[in-house]
Amino acid sequence: MEEKVSLEGQVLKVAGELMLLIPLDCGGAQLVECAPGISEVQGEFLKIAVPEWLAGMLRIEEGDLVCVHNADGKFHIQTSIPRPVN
Repeated sequence: MEEKVSLEGQVLKVAGELMLLIPLDCGGAQLVECAPGISEVQGEFLKIAVPEWLAGMLRIEEGDLVCVHNADGKFHIQTSIPRPVN
């Protein structure tokens, strides 16, 4: 049975691209299997690129806190502190 992982961290902007860098030794290794096609292992991190359309749907920007988890065997991203709708 897959270990359930829930982690919180900041959205980063690297080379103009929003992304999450999840340490493998803090739970990222358990998220690799549920994030095929959207992630890659880069050194000690699981790198998840966040496309602009998804960032818009989630209303996240650089520096925002997000929670990632695999509660149902799928990779999920949700905002920790929702941004108000204008």
